[in-house]
Amino acid sequence: MNLEEVKKFLDEQKENEEVKSYLQGLSEVTLDGATNFLESDEGKKLLQPKLDSYFTKGLDSWKANNLEKLIDAEVKKRFPETDPKDIELQEVKNQLKQIQQDKLRESLKNKALTVATEKKLPVALIDYLIGDSEETTLDNVGQFEEVWNSQLQVLVSEKLKEGGITPEKKEHTATFTIDQIKNMSPEEINKNWEAVQQVMASNN
Repeated sequence: MNLEEVKKFLDEQKENEEVKSYLQGLSEVTLDGATNFLESDEGKKLLQPKLDSYFTKGLDSWKANNLEKLIDAEVKKRFPETDPKDIELQEVKNQLKQIQQDKLRESLKNKALTVATEKKLPVALIDYLIGDSEETTLDNVGQFEEVWNSQLQVLVSEKLKEGGITPEKKEHTATFTIDQIKNMSPEEINKNWEAVQQVMASNN
């Protein structure tokens, strides 16, 4: 008798008392029977999806209730919130620092202007000569002086060459400024060569 024949027989004899008794005996469930079934491959196949579903739901619920709190706590631990008083204090410190820097720059600018004026240097570019300290600023002014005088000498020489004039010493001397020398013609430079040399020497 195959399975289909068994099914047909039980269906036909379902009202038979002996058959009913047999079927009821098969439907009785015991703890040992349930345990054995759940440990079998068939039982595991049936139970595992249920367990996975319950675990997923439980994990989602835990995340919703606890994960955000844990993240917030860790963020605060790594990046403590700054007290408003500390922020205000830092702003005041930054303002004071800026004021000090402005005062220092103004002082250095005045120093550079004084030195440049004494050396008869142009002051239009003085802002570019200001450094981080007085030493750096004076060093910048000194380098600018060297470049300026060097270029001025080149200018004087070029003017003399343009006029084809050889400088001659004169008995009388006059006093000129660097700006006046720059505007002289070759003839004027030659005429006042000794005075020009004195001015150039005083600016070296």
